[in-house]
Amino acid sequence: MRILVVCGAGASSTFVAHRVNRAARAAGLSWSAFAGTQVSLPVDLDAADIVLVGPHLTTSLDAIRGAASPRGVAVVPLPDDVFTDTDGTRVLALVRAAAAPDAPASE
Repeated sequence: MRILVVCGAGASSTFVAHRVNRAARAAGLSWSAFAGTQVSLPVDLDAADIVLVGPHLTTSLDAIRGAASPRGVAVVPLPDDVFTDTDGTRVLALVRAAAAPDAPASE
């Protein structure tokens, strides 16, 4: 599972991606999270299975879904308090819930 975390400039998405990677490793998953920006989204979507959207981009959710849908990429908005998830487990749980019908947990 390739997880794209998108924010405005890439700083906060980098923190979330690192935390998700750490949580995935701890859970025995070979999933990989990487950071992107709203500007790099059209290119980054081609390398993603799921995109996590930072809370400050909620006004762009429809456009992001519109770009992701033809590629078969799921879009998950992150909660306002995502940055309090210091170990990445809550965000990983969101990814698992979004991917559950399509991907086995060991992928």
